[in-house]
Amino acid sequence: QVQLVESGGGLVQPGGSLRLSCAASGSIFRFAVMGWYRQAPGKQRELVATITPNGRANYADSVKGRFTISRDNAKITVYLQMNSLKPEDTAVYYCNLKTPGYDAWGQGTQVTVSS
Repeated sequence: QVQLVESGGGLVQPGGSLRLSCAASGSIFRFAVMGWYRQAPGKQRELVATITPNGRANYADSVKGRFTISRDNAKITVYLQMNSLKPEDTAVYYCNLKTPGYDAWGQGTQVTVSS
C-alpha cells in the first residue's frame, strides 16, 4: 500500500515562497503521475500541477509562471515550489499518486498566505 506524506506548508506573506514536499512509499512511484491539488474553505478540490514519470509538467492557469512541480524518483519524492504567493493560494494542499490501477492521496498540508 502506498503512503504519501506532505510537508512544508505554513504561513507566508503575500509575495513570499514555500516549497512543499511529498514523500512516497512503494516502488510504483516511478511509474505514477504525481500531482498537487488544493482545496480552499467552501470550495471544491482543484488541480494545481501534475508531473509524468518522465518529467512532463502541467499546471493550472492560476499558478503558471509562479509554481514549479518536480520529482526525484531516487528519493521517491515530489516537490512543489511556490513563488509569488497570493492570498488566493491559501488552501490545504494534497499530494496525489495515480496509475491506471491506483489512486492515492496524502493527508494534506495547510498553506496560508496572509499579511
